[in-house]
Amino acid sequence: MSNLEKSDRKLLGLLQKNVKTTIPEMSEKTGMSTATVQRRLKNFREAGVVQSEVAVLDPLKVGLGVKAIVSVELERDRSDQIDIFKRKAREDAQVQHCYCIAGDADFLMIVVARDMADYERFTHRFFFSDSNVRKFRTSIVVSTEKATLELPL
Repeated sequence: MSNLEKSDRKLLGLLQKNVKTTIPEMSEKTGMSTATVQRRLKNFREAGVVQSEVAVLDPLKVGLGVKAIVSVELERDRSDQIDIFKRKAREDAQVQHCYCIAGDADFLMIVVARDMADYERFTHRFFFSDSNVRKFRTSIVVSTEKATLELPL
């Protein structure tokens, strides 16, 4: 589905901006009939183009005042050890993003915490207790200038 029509790009753009946009509104803004909008959205969901429809929460308003960007180097490059680390990151609620990367580190993670004490507990639980973590480096986010999951269509 990489070669989307202009109308499909517009439809997906509207959905990315606000998942609560109604079918009639999408129909009006794209020039497609409501039936066509419904059918295309159904197809996008079934094809996995639309992976998830979620509410974006304000971390501060739900008590998560710390965001950290963490680079991680593992001790070994064994696939079973890498898989264990990946699984651990996927399952941990404080890990918002985990990317397996090429370069100076093995992983780059975005982690949230209530405060610095909570982040310190996370590091002990997640990194220090894992003998396969060689080292990790943390950068604390001072301000967020842009944060989006919207893709440029």
